[in-house]
Amino acid sequence: MICTAEKNLFDSIKDSTVVVFDFETTGMSPNQGDRVIEVGAVRLEAGCIVDQFQALINPGFRLNPFVSDLTGISDDMLSKAAEASLVMAGFSKFIGTSPLVAHNSSFDKRFLVAEFERFNQPCPTVIGCSLLVARRIFPEAPNHKLGTLVDYLGLPSESCFHRALDDARMTAELWLCLVAEVSRRYGFSSVPFDLMQRLGLISKVKVTKFLHKEAQKQTGKGPC
Repeated sequence: MICTAEKNLFDSIKDSTVVVFDFETTGMSPNQGDRVIEVGAVRLEAGCIVDQFQALINPGFRLNPFVSDLTGISDDMLSKAAEASLVMAGFSKFIGTSPLVAHNSSFDKRFLVAEFERFNQPCPTVIGCSLLVARRIFPEAPNHKLGTLVDYLGLPSESCFHRALDDARMTAELWLCLVAEVSRRYGFSSVPFDLMQRLGLISKVKVTKFLHKEAQKQTGKGPC
């Protein structure tokens, strides 16, 4: 399947700005002592990537070999990296007041909260999830992993999965495709972030009714 979004026709998100981000981590749970080892993020404005942020973080301990094999990030690379407090301060500045998007955001949000709280950084709480939205817009996909969706929708693919910046860029492409598909199917004149965030949280069986109702409220008429 090829995504129906055309890269030069993003009128539906002309006023939208979001920061799409991804973390690579030492494990699955910050509550078990796992830490972020790489941050990657891109800023989307009017359907285009206009800025990016990437940094490795020294967690202060050696990596599990599985993590090194998965990400290609080595202990030697991290030994030269900045400490987390500096990176998170820079990331906070990059985010500013923009809403956030991540693929499987519940995972990334746990680490975001843990790292920001560790250094008394104000933590953004408005996060959209491209995985949840994709489940509602493309339920027929083989699965909803980032790599599968990129292939299924014919999206541009970066060179390395499981590196934070490349995954953030691919998630941004997916987010744009999802926004454009919502606009195309339901006739929205614009698709605000708040709508996408709510879409990811509603029951799958209520998706069509929800989007028809929201489109009608916005345009003043029912879908064609």
